Amino acid sequence: MTPDDLALLLRATAARVLERRGLDTGVLPEQVVVERPRNPEHGDYATNLALQVGKKAGVDPRELAGWIAAALAEAVGVDSAEVAGPGFLNVRLSAQAQGAVVAVVLTEGSAYGHGTAMAGTRVNLEFVSANPTGPLHIGGARWAAVGDALGRILAAEGAEVTREYYFNDAGAQIDRFVRSLLAAALGEPTPEDGYAGAYIAEIAAEVLRAHPDALALPAADRHETFRAVGVGLMFDEIRAKLHEFGTNFDVYFHEKSLFDSGAVEKAVDTLKASGSLYFEDGAWWLRSTEFGDDKDRVVVKSNGESAYIAGDIAYFQDKRARGFDLCIYMLGADHHGYIGRLKAAASAFGDDPDTVEVMIGQMVNLRSGGTTVKMSKRAGTIVTLDDLVEAVGVDAARYALIRSSVDSNIDIDLDVWAAQSNDNPVFYVQYAHARLSALLRSAGELGITWDAPELGLLTHEREGALVRTLGELPRVVASASELREPHRVARYLEELAGTYHRFYDSCRVLPQGDEEPAPLHSARLALCAATRQVLGTGLGLLGVSAPERM
Repeated sequence: MTPDDLALLLRATAARVLERRGLDTGVLPEQVVVERPRNPEHGDYATNLALQVGKKAGVDPRELAGWIAAALAEAVGVDSAEVAGPGFLNVRLSAQAQGAVVAVVLTEGSAYGHGTAMAGTRVNLEFVSANPTGPLHIGGARWAAVGDALGRILAAEGAEVTREYYFNDAGAQIDRFVRSLLAAALGEPTPEDGYAGAYIAEIAAEVLRAHPDALALPAADRHETFRAVGVGLMFDEIRAKLHEFGTNFDVYFHEKSLFDSGAVEKAVDTLKASGSLYFEDGAWWLRSTEFGDDKDRVVVKSNGESAYIAGDIAYFQDKRARGFDLCIYMLGADHHGYIGRLKAAASAFGDDPDTVEVMIGQMVNLRSGGTTVKMSKRAGTIVTLDDLVEAVGVDAARYALIRSSVDSNIDIDLDVWAAQSNDNPVFYVQYAHARLSALLRSAGELGITWDAPELGLLTHEREGALVRTLGELPRVVASASELREPHRVARYLEELAGTYHRFYDSCRVLPQGDEEPAPLHSARLALCAATRQVLGTGLGLLGVSAPERM
């Protein structure tokens, strides 16, 4: 019996209890909350259902809890139900009912833990979208890991997810990048507002190898050559590094295409016609304060040039025209202002502002030897994705970037994440998977199977704890999807790995010496196989490998 099964049983039991006493069943919530008590002595699961609805139904919550407990104790699979405090209900399941979770995991395989909460929802998930003006920095790397994991989790809940990279190939930063390349090609100092680092000289040299006469071209043609080739080379490198990092995109959308196609002009004209833009001080402004923004935003400057938000507005309209129901933007720590303006843009088009979600990621710091790593060997002024991967590897890098909430700063200690020890969270989880794989290989060599296990034999406290932890995966994935928090899966995996290691230390799985294989061995092997499956599924949702040998 999974926690969700118990929640359904509790609701049905409570409904019968209320109905028998002529009380209103309409006070019951659609979903009953079932939790695992912190203290195992309080039972396998607990609920505050009676506290929630007692007064609404006109009965003392503790009395209602007693009625539910009495009825619940008669249900198949429930060993006992006890009232605690003012109306909490503690429930203990039979070993057979708990063991059913193992059977479900083994039957469903990699589909176990998946849900349907977002079935039918088309999601545009835009993340990374770093300007192609330098190597991918560590902040962009955080979004590469978190965004990819979130896409996997949303898909596991039934969403149709399109992963999209917004290629910023227009605007002032590209001009700065091109001027920096030209200066390097001409042997001149880096412009005051330009980009520094060895990579600038490398790309400038690549441009000249491809176009040896580029510096002899007229100024406008020379600028365009360095822009087109230089930006293309930089973006190719970013895309290649992301692929090596396990992050790939379905769509690479070019900002420049919005201007070249007239989409920006069309979007602006639409908002002018609707009255959502007004003219003041020679510029066109979006009435964004009317839609909850902290100030109105300039869309077309007084010199006639489009402000950056103009591209954002056209880009949102393009996403909606492509049929996306939900547009998630994953932006850096300095982009808080975008929340209001993007929602305002949606509202200005007559759309529901909740079709826009903006996630803001905080800073990442690398530490080594007790000090902060401040700059890249190649980029010069920033810490890059390459720096992290070179130090700890792809799996550890992804896991380290995912396992903390994105709204908090994180310090990644390279010495910890490079170590093959239990202090390294990803090693701890992967080792559990590898240990289970070795155990199951040994069982196969001994000819011991777990095809038809007697799961009711799993009565040990450590076995029960492991089974209940396995039963949590569907709810963990559902909450990670709903709250857009992939770190919940990582933390769950660490809990599961720890629960498994404690089980293994207390419960002998394979027979020793001349001992004959017994039904308990098969039952425990089935539990181990289910645990390996869930660890593999969870690591897969994070884009981290599940090694069978370490």
